[in-house]
Amino acid sequence: MIIENNKNSVTKSIEEELDKIEDYTQQALFYARSNTVEKDYFIKKVLLKDIVNNCIKKNKNIFIEEKISLNLNDLETYVNTDSKWIIFILNQIIQNSIKYKKQDTNLEIEIYSKIAKENVILYIEDNGIGIKKEELTRVFEKGFTGTNGRLSNKKSTGIGLYLCKKLCDKLSIGLDLNSIQNEGTQVRLIFPIGSFIDLK
Repeated sequence: MIIENNKNSVTKSIEEELDKIEDYTQQALFYARSNTVEKDYFIKKVLLKDIVNNCIKKNKNIFIEEKISLNLNDLETYVNTDSKWIIFILNQIIQNSIKYKKQDTNLEIEIYSKIAKENVILYIEDNGIGIKKEELTRVFEKGFTGTNGRLSNKKSTGIGLYLCKKLCDKLSIGLDLNSIQNEGTQVRLIFPIGSFIDLK
């Protein structure tokens, strides 16, 4: 409330830092619970559009500040999953797009879904700095930050994508990533249709 009632450059910086603290705290909490997903999940039919909108709302301030272009298509599709966990996963992916945007180009993020015979695929694509080809096989490793994460103006823990992969495995959701350096990145979340979810 103090920040809201005293809008200026200082309180704006404070708000940004508070958002970062909240994100890192949430990441730590989900990491702590990642080995016991089966004790804290509720699988139900959820609309992808609702999941995506939740993440956009969470990041609305930085979307506006950075003039990020969002293109949302074909999200009127239902999947069976735990909304809390999948919102966290999607949010990590979106924040990575924001973190690794090109300095001289407005970031564009496109989110859409496609229905296949045995699954629903949610695509998250950006026109960011991309990932080196030789590093693609390591992006889901714990603690791996890669070339991008070691850049002086980036702060990477090497935990975000590792945690996303671990949670997706627990929820029987496929997760893969394709990227071309200096062109952008595509992430796919693959939701099985009508399959039994076995949490281990």
